[in-house]
This record gives sequence, structure tokens and C-alpha cells, in this order.
Amino acid sequence: MNTENCLYCNIPFTEELWCKECINSLEKLAENGNKEAMFSLANCCNNGKGTEKNFEKAFHWYQKAAEKDHIIAMFNLVNHYYNGEGTEKNFEKAFHWCQKA
Repeated sequence: MNTENCLYCNIPFTEELWCKECINSLEKLAENGNKEAMFSLANCCNNGKGTEKNFEKAFHWYQKAAEKDHIIAMFNLVNHYYNGEGTEKNFEKAFHWCQKA
């Protein structure tokens, strides 16, 4: 069992599950325009950490973070467009975000 602490609420969590308070905090920060929170929330949704795996929601938050010039979110957005995860496959949009990154 992993005994690391949550980066947002400092409560111990396992590698498989973030605390609910952490996810709620990320959602509030993301909804208020924090690009790092958008990116972290997208990662949680993409990997199923603290929430159910949801590629559509991950894509949404990667796109929001990418629109705020988050470089790694741009690359993750490329992968979602290229693989059709959470959105239709779209090689033109994948190429666009790859160039922008």
C-alpha cells in the first residue's frame, strides 16, 4: 500500500485512489480557470485516479488546459485526437496541436 499524501489536502492516499476532497478541489480550481488544475484533473480522468476513467472528460480538460498554453496538455490532446479517445479521430487536429506544442 502506498502511503504518500495527497498533494492538495495532505491526506494519505493509495496509488489507486485519490481522496474525494482532492478531486473536488481540482474540479473547483479547473472550473475557475487554473490550467494546472485542468491538466491534473484531465490526468485523473484519463488514468482513473480518484474518479472513474473517462476519456471524454479527460479530453475536455486537456483541451481547456491546452487552450491556456499548457504544453504537456497539448501533447496529450494530440494523443486523444490521434487515437480517438474521448473524441473522434482527427489527424488534422492532432497535427495542429502537435505543431502548436
